[in-house]
Amino acid sequence: MASKPLRVRCRQIRDDDADAVVRLLQKGGFGGDRDFWAISLRRLANHPTPEGYPKFGYLLEVNGVPVGMLLLISSLVPAGPEMKVRCNVSSWYVFPAFRAYAGLLVAHALRHKDATYFNISPTLPTIAHLAAQGYTRYCDGRFLALPALSLRSFGARVAPAAPGLKAGDDLSPGEIGVLLSHLRYGCISVVVEADGRRHPFVFETMTHFRVVRVAYLVYSRGIAEFVRFAGPLGRFLARRGIVLVQLDGSGPVKGLIGHYFQATPKYFRGPDPPRLGDIAYSEREVLGLRFPPSVGTED
Repeated sequence: MASKPLRVRCRQIRDDDADAVVRLLQKGGFGGDRDFWAISLRRLANHPTPEGYPKFGYLLEVNGVPVGMLLLISSLVPAGPEMKVRCNVSSWYVFPAFRAYAGLLVAHALRHKDATYFNISPTLPTIAHLAAQGYTRYCDGRFLALPALSLRSFGARVAPAAPGLKAGDDLSPGEIGVLLSHLRYGCISVVVEADGRRHPFVFETMTHFRVVRVAYLVYSRGIAEFVRFAGPLGRFLARRGIVLVQLDGSGPVKGLIGHYFQATPKYFRGPDPPRLGDIAYSEREVLGLRFPPSVGTED
């Protein structure tokens, strides 16, 4: 390849690029075997991507040979009464010899000016470049809560989300879409009804130290809503063997019993800052990528 003139091209990943993308992901040291990534890409293929956005992300080619890729999960998410486009910049890798062209992947990924981009798993080398790309940090860590010990929210009822939910002025079609799609991803989706109004919540389940089950708040209308209904939500989860809940945040959460710790920070760029307590349609759920990915540093 070195003896030929270099023809560098960045284009959208297509369905028939799956094998090349999986090889690059494995070369990049992201963890997960070939079957894991094949399943992840199929889930991304089935994800409802907004019109005009890439289904998978972008591929970097040199003389027609794939040498790098960037996965991008684009989604329509509820933002108050509207639906806005949000893009999760996920796993990327470029062969070391062609890292000088990695900026092409970033430029293509960030070309949609009306979208909000967020990165929930940046590595240290990546963090150093995010500010230059226009990103702002919006979350520094997580709060580990014992919600079942919170005061009871009288009259609140927690029910599992299920097909057949009807939209109304208290629960939008977009929110119902979040509940049901994440239910298919293996999350716990519930609706809290209080004072005649419904409130959506989605939790991802994890196991720490092989025995301790923890729920991670994936979607809500905000941390304040979780605090309001922490008692009934905590007892609902406790009956299912889950007593701890992790919330994104940058410090202790008033009204909850628990402990704050620093974790992988989260960043965004764009017109609609993500709210804490909402990482819907991220790599964790859509791809099943529930471990911190790392960019390959092979020389």
